[in-house]
Amino acid sequence: MVMIELFSVSEVPENSRKVIDVGGYTVLIIHTQGQFFAVDNKCPHMRLPLQKGKVSDDGAIVCPFHRSVFDLASGDVKEWAPWPPVVSKALGSLAREKALPVFQTEVRDGMLWISSEPKA
Repeated sequence: MVMIELFSVSEVPENSRKVIDVGGYTVLIIHTQGQFFAVDNKCPHMRLPLQKGKVSDDGAIVCPFHRSVFDLASGDVKEWAPWPPVVSKALGSLAREKALPVFQTEVRDGMLWISSEPKA
């Protein structure tokens, strides 16, 4: 895995986010709770963008469309497609439950670095 230098950490202040393209992926960079997270910007449920998703206090992102919840550090599913309530089971079955791809991040000398591919 190759690490790629992106930009100064000042470009993504605390509690903000930025979408970038990295090696064929559209990646969402999130700076929250003093850490940088990088995740695929497409929810694994229906491939809709996550960039406007809510970041929870426990370090997760909530898909703004069907409210699937993913851990920002690991990509693990915390909840799968619970919205809308009446048809959530049907919507959840459109795609099997799968983790959100996450990318390794590092801060070096004030610069943000990201892995060229998601963690395995």
